[in-house]
Amino acid sequence: MEGLMFYWIFWLFWVYITFFMNKQNPYRTKLATAILVLIILSNLKFMFLSYEFYASGLFMLLLSYIIFSKKKLGSLLYAFICSFIVTIAYVAFNLFVIYDPVWLIFQKEWMMGIFFCCLAIFLQASLKDRLLMIVSGSVQGEILYAFYLSKFEFSYSIGSMAYLDVISLITILLVSWSILENAGSFFQNHFHFLEKGKQKSS
Repeated sequence: MEGLMFYWIFWLFWVYITFFMNKQNPYRTKLATAILVLIILSNLKFMFLSYEFYASGLFMLLLSYIIFSKKKLGSLLYAFICSFIVTIAYVAFNLFVIYDPVWLIFQKEWMMGIFFCCLAIFLQASLKDRLLMIVSGSVQGEILYAFYLSKFEFSYSIGSMAYLDVISLITILLVSWSILENAGSFFQNHFHFLEKGKQKSS
């Protein structure tokens, strides 16, 4: 069922942010609000210039643009390049699925999730920048892919539930990777502190 993965993952994020995240965190309220708005808009769709848009996709794109606008010029330029790379990769991946579906080793959503998670880790260092790059690039890719299909008179819904499933999978993979990265630095600092304590005691 399309959208099931999206609802499960983002509701879990909302529950964690609302009830378990440190209340002093400045991003707590904004994140919880953004997730709720995204869930509410997930079923709303409209037509624009003969294209069918889901409101959740446009909401994510506008939100990523607003956050990007607060970056400095150098960081903004690099973020734009990364977002463009994701856009081209997203369209290319979907076109490969149409023209040569044999190379799909396992489920499409999982292949996309793993591939774009690796791409985000390679291009950006922080979780925030990785998520922004994936969201902006993938929604732009959805629009470009729909435009390409329209040339052959195929209809395509931009930001549909299937897309939200992929985004939620990429998000949970990136969050999990970020936790592993931070856990590695925590254990490294912890053991380094213990070694210093042993050396002083000896």
